[in-house]
Amino acid sequence: MRSSRWVPIAGWCVATATSIVLSSVALSPVLNAARADSGELPDIDQLPARAAVSETSAPAPEDTAGPTRPVKPSPSRSRPSSADPKPSSKSPSAPAPGTATTTTPPATTTENGWTVTTSDGVKTYVKSFTTEGGVAVIRMTSKGTVSLVTATPADGYRVEKQGSDVNLAVYFLRTEKGFIVHAQWWNDEPFVEVSEVGS
Repeated sequence: MRSSRWVPIAGWCVATATSIVLSSVALSPVLNAARADSGELPDIDQLPARAAVSETSAPAPEDTAGPTRPVKPSPSRSRPSSADPKPSSKSPSAPAPGTATTTTPPATTTENGWTVTTSDGVKTYVKSFTTEGGVAVIRMTSKGTVSLVTATPADGYRVEKQGSDVNLAVYFLRTEKGFIVHAQWWNDEPFVEVSEVGS
């Protein structure tokens, strides 16, 4: 009983071996006719007539064990070639929790000649003041801080800055004449006074 199970397998092995032998015999004239000097195969017209290869099927083994189950061919798996595009393993990632995806620029308005931007509830005021001695750009915030952005003196003038971050004075000076830009936060709004000194 145990030996009858091996009969189909043995028959398959015999059929496979026979196919290999027949293929080798059929290909031997082609391989023998290769040019020894160049290692190339001869032209098809120069081959002997018996070297033509045809598909041959091995004789089916005799069925001595009765009917057998058909064997399903296993699906072939082909390796991807280097030309095949590789699938991307990266998927679009969502932003981490708590991080802002886009930031909205602060709104910009104009109040009494000041350019005003609001961010996180704090207003920032920026304005340029032009005098004969030069140009000063002042920045103030609704928290009461005052700062000098730029100070560009006119020809013949020099710049001096005095005061603090709540009360600032910018001087454009020369020997006989000067201009003062005095800035501070006053009554919940920016206050700047421009004055001339000397003659």
